[in-house]
Amino acid sequence: MARTQPNIIITGTPGVGKTTHCEMLAENTGLKHLSVNELVKERGCHDGFDEAFGSLIVDEDKLLDAIEDEVKQGGCIIDWHACDLFPESWIDLVVVLRVDSTLLYDRLKARNYPEAKLQENLDSEIMEVLLQEARESYAEEIVIELRSDIAEEMEGNVERIEGWLKQWGKNNTDRS
Repeated sequence: MARTQPNIIITGTPGVGKTTHCEMLAENTGLKHLSVNELVKERGCHDGFDEAFGSLIVDEDKLLDAIEDEVKQGGCIIDWHACDLFPESWIDLVVVLRVDSTLLYDRLKARNYPEAKLQENLDSEIMEVLLQEARESYAEEIVIELRSDIAEEMEGNVERIEGWLKQWGKNNTDRS
């Protein structure tokens, strides 16, 4: 069964604005915001707690099983710092948000991230780890990189993604 609405992943290092983007898109488009962090807690998709990083250890198989039916129907915006675990057949667009490392440091510090977690996320952003992960996991034409340093960039990004959604709808109206 072909989807009548696309699925989008919004990914990037913690602190780049993924949730803000997803919430704005969900409000503007009616697509469903799937916050992986919330789903992991709500649906028990974890294997305990990592003390050093102050976060749950995600069971990726449980997570995929928990969201498969929803995602296969389409119309989901997946919000998470990783993307390579989601099957390519589920995804129509991968948005990798990037932010200046100085801004990112300030944002993560304000969240009281433990030093190890803060440093790992900064290194990940500087080394473009999540961008490379997206490019290696999905077709080049569905991966886009967007800056998310200031509010105006976020608003512009949301408008750009909404434009992509409209075009996807036009390109896929004949599907049944």
